[in-house]
Amino acid sequence: MPMDAHEIETLIKATFPDAKVEIKDLAGDGDHFAAHVVATAFRGKSRVQQHQMVYAALGGRMGGVLHALALTTAPPAE
Repeated sequence: MPMDAHEIETLIKATFPDAKVEIKDLAGDGDHFAAHVVATAFRGKSRVQQHQMVYAALGGRMGGVLHALALTTAPPAE
């Protein structure tokens, strides 16, 4: 069963309550999304670490119910 954008945002915000999250359904199929996540938890982390943190927040759904996620992350601008 595909996920919807709201579910992805809810999972991310459960781990990063202060995050600004933008989700786009790229193909209209509930399987291919783009997400832009800005969170204070990303400060001092590499881009790879930031992405790993988001994937962890998704609780193992990547590669299963969530087939593809084009992810961009950043800490808030200071």
